[in-house]
Amino acid sequence: MTAPVSTAAIPQNTVMQGVAIMLFAMVILPGMDVIAKYMAVFEGMAPAQVTFYRFFFQLVATLPLLLKIGGVRALRPKRLWLNLLRGVLLAAAALFFFISVKYMPLADVFAIYFVEPFILTCLSALILREKVDWRRWLAIAVGFAGAMIVIQPSFAAFGAKSLLPVACASVFACYLLLNRAVGTADSPLTMQTIAGIGGTLFMVGVIAIGNGMDVADFEPSLPKTALGWVLVVILGSLSGYGHLLVVKAFQAAPVSLLAPFAYFEIVTATALGYLIFGDFPSVSKWLGIAIIVVSGLFMIWRERQAGDRSIEAP
Repeated sequence: MTAPVSTAAIPQNTVMQGVAIMLFAMVILPGMDVIAKYMAVFEGMAPAQVTFYRFFFQLVATLPLLLKIGGVRALRPKRLWLNLLRGVLLAAAALFFFISVKYMPLADVFAIYFVEPFILTCLSALILREKVDWRRWLAIAVGFAGAMIVIQPSFAAFGAKSLLPVACASVFACYLLLNRAVGTADSPLTMQTIAGIGGTLFMVGVIAIGNGMDVADFEPSLPKTALGWVLVVILGSLSGYGHLLVVKAFQAAPVSLLAPFAYFEIVTATALGYLIFGDFPSVSKWLGIAIIVVSGLFMIWRERQAGDRSIEAP
């Protein structure tokens, strides 16, 4: 693991560029989930098929750029199987998320999904033996309590499907844990492209198995309209280049500074959910969302404090 980087160690104009890129990414990335919900609700497409298109068109979008920059050699990453596994984990997380947004309001799904930092911290403590102080454990407990406030009415309305954002957060936390454990030996563009291959192949198998079991959310299909084709292409492009923007942001500014801006996704998702689908969280759900966000921000602040102490240590 690399040593923490302080904001002072990076030129101020670079830091501000990182913040601007991060904010832009948080505005456009929820567009993926809006498209996934639109395709399920208005185009009648199964979430598993939408997930396939996300990774297939991510591959189509990033592969030409990868070949232009790195040539054919770039298709032979140093850690092929780990990058394919990253794609599988990302595809599984996206599948859980896309099934969730088919049935639930976007803001609810995003709010519940943001228990991911809490799950990641728990896994890091249990598996990587990272030290977690009692204040962060308390923040984790409070954050999960906030998630339960959001889940409870959703569970009453949608049943076990309301737990799918938690499944998504858990799988994505495993993906991040894998990154922490093995590091990144390849470029972000290579990783995104190979992840696109892994995710696409994984979803082919998942659709085949799910459809064979006659599960409606896994039924294979093509977009029914020209707009549908345009949307799934945009979906893959947003996936590939949106996440590259996040990587670029983290290269320009410290993680501890940018991490709070991830919660801006909830704002974007709520606005888009209201404008397109007429969904808006109830008062109790806003309370749960607030608890999750405050707990997450406290965790980030504690980690930043720990990072500052490690910088000051001899």
